[in-house]
Amino acid sequence: MAVAACFIGHGAFGIITKAAWLPYFAIFGIPEAWAWRLMPVVGTVDITVGVLTLFQPLRAVLLYMTFWGFQTACLRPLAGQGVWELLERAGNYGVPLGFLVLLGRGRSLADWFSARAMPTLTAERATAIAWILRATIALLLIGHAGFDVAMHKDWSEYAAVIGIGPATFVSHPLRPWAGWLEGALGLLVLVQPTRGLLVFVCAWKLGTEALRPLAGEPVWEFIERGGSYGAPLALAWIQGWRSSDSPRE
Repeated sequence: MAVAACFIGHGAFGIITKAAWLPYFAIFGIPEAWAWRLMPVVGTVDITVGVLTLFQPLRAVLLYMTFWGFQTACLRPLAGQGVWELLERAGNYGVPLGFLVLLGRGRSLADWFSARAMPTLTAERATAIAWILRATIALLLIGHAGFDVAMHKDWSEYAAVIGIGPATFVSHPLRPWAGWLEGALGLLVLVQPTRGLLVFVCAWKLGTEALRPLAGEPVWEFIERGGSYGAPLALAWIQGWRSSDSPRE
């Protein structure tokens, strides 16, 4: 669901078009007039692979999603928006990569394009997925922290949702506290991802990202960040599975 949400939410912006995408098309030398025409095409592909993965995940599609998510995240620093943007969107490429590892390499090329039964989760595979998710969560938290601590993004509209006025928000001496907290959470997840910590991270991201639609932004902003909520929940489940007495192969 997290993988599907990322691509369906992102695809929705392609369908309705988004001016913020224009600099990314410009990197490839695509003029503005063509960029507006291509946005719905990109959006349609994103939604298609998202829905397909929701109902019938395929290895080849997940490989594409991992590449596409990483490539689009890389466009942000290439467009001069800072490396923190690349890190914060780790959920867009780290979560599909973890899903791909869960499905495994397959026994033949045909397995990459066909629906096969989900393989048994082994201890070795669970460890690999856990590390991918740990890195993903750490990167997205640290990247988001960079928005506040390093880039000083204007979050006054989100603060207003919870009753903090712009003047109070700007003048508060502890203004970057949210950024420092997220950075600390990212490091903790990387070092010692306890289940309690992961549940808190999920709740934190759900709560903070929910401020976007509450502040008047399209609900797709919340949906496309599905990896930020799904990654900590998936890692918490894996941690529980690894500590249980379930049979392993």
